Amino acid sequence: MAASDPRALIRYALAGLALTVAFLWAAYLVRGALLLIYISGLVAIGLSPVVTRLERRRFRGTKPLPRWVAILEVYLLLAVVIVLVAVLVMPPLIEQARAFWTAIPGLLDSAQTWLVQRGLLTHKLSVGEAVQQAAGGSGSDAVSTVVGAISGFVGGVFGFLTILILAFYLLLDSRGMFKHFVALFPKSERGRVEDASRRISSKVSAWLAGQLALAAIIGTTAGLALWLMNVPYFYVLALIAGLGEMIPVVGPILSAIPAVGVALTVSPATALFVAIFFLVQQQVENHVLVPKVMERQVGVSAGIVIIALLLGGSLLGIVGAILAVPTAAILQVVFQEFIAEPADE
Repeated sequence: MAASDPRALIRYALAGLALTVAFLWAAYLVRGALLLIYISGLVAIGLSPVVTRLERRRFRGTKPLPRWVAILEVYLLLAVVIVLVAVLVMPPLIEQARAFWTAIPGLLDSAQTWLVQRGLLTHKLSVGEAVQQAAGGSGSDAVSTVVGAISGFVGGVFGFLTILILAFYLLLDSRGMFKHFVALFPKSERGRVEDASRRISSKVSAWLAGQLALAAIIGTTAGLALWLMNVPYFYVLALIAGLGEMIPVVGPILSAIPAVGVALTVSPATALFVAIFFLVQQQVENHVLVPKVMERQVGVSAGIVIIALLLGGSLLGIVGAILAVPTAAILQVVFQEFIAEPADE
């Protein structure tokens, strides 16, 4: 028999190894698409509880909503929230952004004057020279940098739209896909699989809510602190801080740079206080807010959150850090259901 033939076993082992290598190589080649699919899946899982509640809602004498209508309601609700925030924030934001753009040459001149007086800069640079040197020191490098930034932005917009569209169809077909997924397991285990899937869905949904809560906390506290310190354009800087919070690890650091630069035009002491505020805020965010909010919302311990952020950032950079917490929550449920519990029986 083939099972007793060593040469057959070697052939099967080599064939299995070749298929595994081919599969991993193919996955590596399409890693960008797989990442988009994974993010879309997380968005679909996170929105699923809300969609299900809307779908089951009914009024007197009416049937439950079709699932596609419930999904569109969620999308419409998100759009309305974004529009309302924009209506409240955009007028002063645009006004301050215009003033900030107009004041950039003066801000740059004041900052360079302060640096030259202290021997940290040999001579002043114009805005064009500063941009050119930041881009690499040549006109062609500057053009390629601008083109790269534009293409990256366009790619990000298309990626965002792709995630929304794919998440819509995943939500629409979620019941059928879930039934097929559960059918892969023995009948005796299907109840546990369904329970674990519901827990994963609630955890990912809580993660999405936690991310929005963290962004709101950081943006609000930054805006209040900058306003109290009489830093101009605090609306713009607070919005940058809130958006930066959506990018773990490096986001708060990058959002602090323009705030310190603007504060430097007021006075060196103000810039020092702003830098201290953002440093303290970042430490509180990294070691208190993110672990505690995610622990309360998602149910993942603070230590696991920090470890997940470190590992995710090392593997996939910013995207890995963003996806670290929901991935850790999913793995936690899988471990509890399929490793920890059977081991205790």
